[in-house]
Amino acid sequence: MPKAYASVRSTAAHSPSGCGAVKRLATALVACVLLLVAAHPARAEIELVFGTYAADKPSATVRKYRPFLTFLENQMEILLEEDVTIGLKISKDYETSIDDLAIGRVDFARFGPASYVHATDRNPGISIIAMESKKGSKRFRGVIAVHKDSGIERVEDLAGLSFAFGDELSTIGRYLSQSYLLDAGITADQLHGYEYLGRHDLVGEAVGAGKFSAGALKESTFKELVAKGVPIRALASFDNVTKPWLARAGLDERVLEAMKSVMLSSQNE
Repeated sequence: MPKAYASVRSTAAHSPSGCGAVKRLATALVACVLLLVAAHPARAEIELVFGTYAADKPSATVRKYRPFLTFLENQMEILLEEDVTIGLKISKDYETSIDDLAIGRVDFARFGPASYVHATDRNPGISIIAMESKKGSKRFRGVIAVHKDSGIERVEDLAGLSFAFGDELSTIGRYLSQSYLLDAGITADQLHGYEYLGRHDLVGEAVGAGKFSAGALKESTFKELVAKGVPIRALASFDNVTKPWLARAGLDERVLEAMKSVMLSSQNE
């Protein structure tokens, strides 16, 4: 029986009618594939890169942003009916992150007010996607911290002592905290010394370790450090406006409008 099967198979394959049947079948299969492709065209993919600076530890920055970026991907896919992928680029400092957005190495970013001003100075085509709102408020706070066992009671007491700032382009870590010190009569010359440490968490940890008499950091990082047992307390606090989300110059208008729609939705309050 195996031999007879092979013989019949061979005869069909080499007969003119057999070859015609194979060709007709192949043609029909190709036609079916083309119809399926036409009925279900491949979805285009939109690839975006979100940029930010490491205001805290890079691992904490990833944990902070990745859930929202995934949510943003999903919601934009619904609005645009296209696949959306958002990568995350964390720069080592504010300067690099500002350049990334100004030059267009990233498509959108979240900056503090001071970084926004620097970015738009370098590229006026940068636009605001949305301003953050926290429970209806567009304000959050910065803190001037001292060691919890410190005898410092007033900002004026910092004269002759050392101070830790954040990044040189940080709204809270530099500009607002220095303004607060100036209002209290404390100039750079009146400090024993000061340094720019970059990240907010490094400022709090340095003050807790006794390396500086005081330092400026955002309130959320201050609370996280206190919860972890870093021995610091708040000497003073001040207001800051919430951060804007920014789009690079020339970003596709459909993509920009989809981002705005998602970010300005009431469910994101």
